[in-house]
Amino acid sequence: MNDHPTLAEAARVWARIAALSFGGPAGQIAVMHRILVEEKRWLGDGRFLHALNFCMLLPGPEAQQLATYIGWLMHGVRGALVAGGLFILPGVVAIMGLSWIYAAYGEVGLVAGLFFGLKAAVLAIVLQAVIRVGKRALRNTAMRAIAAASFVAIFALQAPFPLIVALAAVIGWTGARAGLAAFRAGGGHGAMGQSHVADAETLLGDGGDLSQNARRGALMAGLAAVALWLVPVALIVAIAPQSVFADIATYFSGLAMLSFGGAYAVLAWVAQAAVGTYGWLAPGEMLDGLGMAETTPGPLIMVLQFVGFMAALREAGWASPFLAATLGGLLTTWVTFAPCFAWIFLGAPFMENLRRNAQLAAALSAVTASVVGVILNLAVWFAVHVIWTEVTRSTLGPLALDLPVLASVNWAAAFLCALALLAVFRLKAGMAVVLAGSACLGVALHLAGLA
Repeated sequence: MNDHPTLAEAARVWARIAALSFGGPAGQIAVMHRILVEEKRWLGDGRFLHALNFCMLLPGPEAQQLATYIGWLMHGVRGALVAGGLFILPGVVAIMGLSWIYAAYGEVGLVAGLFFGLKAAVLAIVLQAVIRVGKRALRNTAMRAIAAASFVAIFALQAPFPLIVALAAVIGWTGARAGLAAFRAGGGHGAMGQSHVADAETLLGDGGDLSQNARRGALMAGLAAVALWLVPVALIVAIAPQSVFADIATYFSGLAMLSFGGAYAVLAWVAQAAVGTYGWLAPGEMLDGLGMAETTPGPLIMVLQFVGFMAALREAGWASPFLAATLGGLLTTWVTFAPCFAWIFLGAPFMENLRRNAQLAAALSAVTASVVGVILNLAVWFAVHVIWTEVTRSTLGPLALDLPVLASVNWAAAFLCALALLAVFRLKAGMAVVLAGSACLGVALHLAGLA
């Protein structure tokens, strides 16, 4: 067994993982498992999956939080900061650079064609996410009913995402308390590698009770993370309560506390608020931002940095709009990820009890089921705004539907979407192939004057 690596040695491993963290949480978790479990043997399958299950109970991107937690296991608070920080750093830099290019040159020839093509790929990838999450979460009639009700609530009743999540959690909790079979916890993620790696054969071993110092250190770090998150928010709200920065700080802080179910579920709420309530973005720009996040390393939730960037660019009213935009993007990233570190530090010493809480597990299972309906709404929303150029609001009693004007169909976009769907679902093409192919076709159609 290898000696325990120094923090500097571990940092090089975390940097390597960060550079390879494409493809959403499934791909990112697979990369971590291959490097940390199979290659480095820092921990075994049991502890890895145990940590993953804990991170699935938390709001926020589970892959980034998994890296943070394993970094904490290896080197305490400093290790957590290094692992979690490096995991998001490439995405921060890449999204910021692409946001500048998009804001400055988004309407120019090749750039416009590139993002036109990426929209089609993103729509296919979101639909794929609906099916992938649905297969894991909708294991019985009760879960399917929760998903269907969630879709109707957000699509037709315009119900806010936090209310949907809260009601689903209450249903799951109540069902578990009542002993209903439909709300018993499932079997987790299952095995991940080609062969099982026993915990006892790894650097961290089987684990054991944490020392009092380790618990105290995690608690203090968690409280510090909460302060570093909320104090700047409070100062911004106190100094400039009517500014776009106050809106960004408060809105994305609320999002960070309710971001169960991954980036796609969160984007449904973001689209509802950033496009509809605040008017920061146009519908197509949300798709452009997701296209950026899909093609860069780091968590998909990094798309929020693009939203904050565009919001401040347009709403700050500064003499230097790009400076305001940069600060808006960085503020969004800060209030999105500071809570992620807080949840890990505050929860890590108690993760065993949290994982074994049947009612909590059932509540999160119901939330995951509701997320399927929310992501389906996102897919429909994207399709309506990508394939058609005009949308009209139809109301019938409490129902309010955004429906396309059928005559306004964009045939070039419909063609690209059909090809992307064929590549994803029929040809089983990888995400990189679909994104690259769609982007190239978008540029070609634009140069031909068809897009």
